[in-house]
Amino acid sequence: MTMADTPNIQDSHFRKIDADDLLAPAKVTHAPRILLLYGSVRERSFSRLMTQEAARILTRFGAETRIFDPSGMPLPDDVDVSHPKVQELRDLVTWSEGMVWCSPERHGAMTGIMKSQIDWIPLSLGGVRPTQGKTLAVMQITGGSQSFNTVNQLRILGRWMRLLTIPNQSSTPKAFLEFDDNDRMKPSPFYDRIVDVIEELVKFTLLTRGCNATLLDRYSERKESAAELSKRVNQTSI
Repeated sequence: MTMADTPNIQDSHFRKIDADDLLAPAKVTHAPRILLLYGSVRERSFSRLMTQEAARILTRFGAETRIFDPSGMPLPDDVDVSHPKVQELRDLVTWSEGMVWCSPERHGAMTGIMKSQIDWIPLSLGGVRPTQGKTLAVMQITGGSQSFNTVNQLRILGRWMRLLTIPNQSSTPKAFLEFDDNDRMKPSPFYDRIVDVIEELVKFTLLTRGCNATLLDRYSERKESAAELSKRVNQTSI
C-alpha cells in the first residue's frame, strides 16, 4: 500500500497511530470522576434510588461521584444557556471522566426529563468536547415487565455524543418491588447486575482516560482546523 493508493487523503494531516500513546499513556492518579443522571422528578423516584445505589457502588470502587438533580431543569432552548441548572449540568459534564444514565421507561421510551438533560449537553463547548471519549453506562427501570427499549435508546444517544458506551447494561423490571421501606435496593440478581455494570464502567474509565487526547485526535478535524486557521490568517492579512 502506497500513498498513491489513497489520493483523497491529504498527507499533511495524516498521522500514523502512536501505539505508545494508546498502550502506555501518561498515568492518571486521581479517583475516576463519574457523573450520574436520572430521569424522574417524582418524590419517590426509582431511577433516582437506583442511581444512588450506583453511586454507592462507584464509591466502593474508589470513584468520585456527583449526581445531578434534574428538578427545575428547563426545556431545551426554552431559556438561555446561562440558566443556573443548565450551567450546573454542563460544568458537571466537563468535570466528569465517565457517566451513568438511568431512566424510567415511559410509553416505551426514555422519559422527556432524561432526554432534556442530554439535549442540553453540547458536543462542543468553548473549544472543549465535554462528552467525547468519555465512558458511559446505561441503566433503566420499568414499572412492569422487563424491557430494553430505553437502554437501547440511551446507547444511540451515547454513540451520537461520541461517548464510549460500555457493553454491559442494567434493566430492572417492577422496580417498586426491588426497594425496601428505607429506599435501599434489596439483594437480587438485578442488584448484582448493577454491580457488574459499575465494575465494568470503572475499568473502562481507568483504561481510557489517560489516552483521551489520542482517542479524540481525528484526521477530519485536523484537516478542518488547518482550514480554519488558514482562513483566519488570510483575513488578518487582508
